[in-house]
Amino acid sequence: MKESVRKLQPYIPEKPLATLQAELGLSRLVRLSANENPYGTSPQVATAIKNWDWTMSNRYPDGNATALRQVLASQLAVDPAQLVFSVGLDEMIAMVSRTFLAPGDQVLVSAPTFSEYALHAEIEGASLVSVPTLATGQVDFDALVAAVTPQVKSVWLCNPNNPTGTVESLAAIEAFVQQVPSTTMVLIDEAYLDFATDAAAITALHLPEKWPNVVVMRTFSKAYGLANFRVGYAVFSTQLAPTMQAVRLPYNLNTLTQVAAIAAAKDQSFLQATVAKNAAERQLWQQFFDQQQIHYDQSAANFIFFEYPQAAQLAAYLLHQGYSLRTGLQPNWLRMTFGTAADGQKLRQLIARYADK
Repeated sequence: MKESVRKLQPYIPEKPLATLQAELGLSRLVRLSANENPYGTSPQVATAIKNWDWTMSNRYPDGNATALRQVLASQLAVDPAQLVFSVGLDEMIAMVSRTFLAPGDQVLVSAPTFSEYALHAEIEGASLVSVPTLATGQVDFDALVAAVTPQVKSVWLCNPNNPTGTVESLAAIEAFVQQVPSTTMVLIDEAYLDFATDAAAITALHLPEKWPNVVVMRTFSKAYGLANFRVGYAVFSTQLAPTMQAVRLPYNLNTLTQVAAIAAAKDQSFLQATVAKNAAERQLWQQFFDQQQIHYDQSAANFIFFEYPQAAQLAAYLLHQGYSLRTGLQPNWLRMTFGTAADGQKLRQLIARYADK
């Protein structure tokens, strides 16, 4: 066994909702700890799956995801050859780590951020270098540039960042890329960018055309509501994409997954409705935290990261009221996914009541 694997602390996923609900003896439990889409999935997804030719179940799927590739390439205005698909972004994170890292290398992150970047660095025998975010939760690009050494082989930028929810401008990201050696990969995770205001102006999707060491990742798990289908993808430079296709497992996306993703991608009305409802809730939560004088990071995502002096106790109270929030990311901080309007109203009442105790 690899020594790096022997010491590994695994990523702990959320418990199944029904299991947790039964353990707590609750008639209803709303999970606001996994950044899932509370508005479900486009109805067109169910229709597409029901219409699929089930006599093809004994055949392997299209390993090139040709139809999905063409739909996304057209929507994103990228070369179809630049797209590499993965089982969620978890597989993509594993793939790029396996491809670009060797024992003794370093991986640079702005902390706090998504823990799987560190997990896969460890698996490959690389070490993590963390640069704290600014007091606003934003990336400290000056400090990040100063931390880049010949040992740093990859830099992760989650934009909007998980868990802070903060977003960086395209100009700031490109200015950073220009200061990074071409031998260092800049890996930009845009899992939550659909939720950001002016997402089209912020995305780095076209940077790989100009900077071959840049990779931009997207997922269908969040705004499109396909978390259970596990569909992720990344835009690579045309120089690197063939290498990543060689690393990718064949047939990693099954046909039903591809059918679901195509239907979801085509239903832009569902996406726009989801983003609009999320933005309305986000504004209400920020107004509420301002009124309650609760410190939070300015969110551009479908969740908010806030500081509370008794965070663990508040989370336990809300859990027993039927709402689970994400704990353990930073002392005295909680991350909460924005739920429906009705759940948001109820939760704000519960937090205000708890604060008045």
